[in-house]
Amino acid sequence: MSEARYARHLLLPEVGPAGQQRLRDARVVVIGAGGLGSPVLLYLAAAGVGRLDVVDDDTVDVTNLQRQVLHATPAVGAAKVDSARERLRDLNPDVEVVTHRVRVGADNVTDLVGGADVVVDGTDNFATRYLLNDACVLAGVPLVWGSILRFDGQVSVWWRGHGPCYRCVFPTPPEPGQVPSCAEGGVLGAVAAVIGSVQATEVLKLLIGVGEPLVGRLLVHDALRQTWREITVARNPACAVCGDAPTITEPVSLEQVCEPARAVATISAADLASLRATTSVRLVDVRGEGERAIAAIEGAEPVPLEEFRTGAAFARLEDTPDGVPLVITCKSGARSAEAVRLLQDATGRQARSLDGGVLAWARDVDPTMDTY
Repeated sequence: MSEARYARHLLLPEVGPAGQQRLRDARVVVIGAGGLGSPVLLYLAAAGVGRLDVVDDDTVDVTNLQRQVLHATPAVGAAKVDSARERLRDLNPDVEVVTHRVRVGADNVTDLVGGADVVVDGTDNFATRYLLNDACVLAGVPLVWGSILRFDGQVSVWWRGHGPCYRCVFPTPPEPGQVPSCAEGGVLGAVAAVIGSVQATEVLKLLIGVGEPLVGRLLVHDALRQTWREITVARNPACAVCGDAPTITEPVSLEQVCEPARAVATISAADLASLRATTSVRLVDVRGEGERAIAAIEGAEPVPLEEFRTGAAFARLEDTPDGVPLVITCKSGARSAEAVRLLQDATGRQARSLDGGVLAWARDVDPTMDTY
């Protein structure tokens, strides 16, 4: 161990040689090498954590670079775990970097988190968050969780036997489409650095055994007002995974426990282009103004999804002439499918969702269109 590299740690009485050795002996599993995973991995590697397991199945996209500072422009198109390994090795060759280019699922999550001293949740979807929480609860491993969207962030530590788990505070996931992803709602890149840095700090505290970890406390950050709020959260005795009578005794994917959304009629981008070439089609775009400004299909009428949820959209669409096909689109098809279901349930009006959304249109019909 290079004393010069870790000199500023060794000067801290709370760390010193013994604490630095605990870092050297530790294994941390980071799920996600994106916006949150980037600062977490960089700071843990710089701190001298002995082994870092990086789990991600995605590749680097140019849209990632605004916040995923682990990756550089030459890495666009490369696997994120490969890009991460090279960057972390350059930063600190003392650290063993083990990569797993896999999608986390019920079939592999136990093996991924097993034997870890701490697991970090840097994911961006609810299915993986719940799965990861359950696996860590069952393994007794502390989970350092973070979440970001737009100008806001949240961070906490879920640790069975010491405080609540993620399910205690968020018992059930939101319905599909209710909470936008960063790709849909946007995110200020620096917010990822703020929340990821707090996550890294919590990991180091847990490994060294100093301070008060964020167990039983949820920090909420508002970057626009530059404020932090602390919310006390408690274990739920009725929690499905860590409660007094748990019903989840092994990791189970959300797809196995949640009833899938009712399927709706769809149309492919190529078929829509052919249809528009021969007949009149009413095309409705349910995305927000910011998304439409980046990429939009010519002639698409903006009707935000929120208006479908409140019912305001139904009156706007009732003047669609009989026989004119109604097609609804969004970025990739999830929100447009929700809009179709809401419309049909409320009015009986038939409509179709553009399969793959504007991304499919850019891929299959108009390659000059920007994507995001």
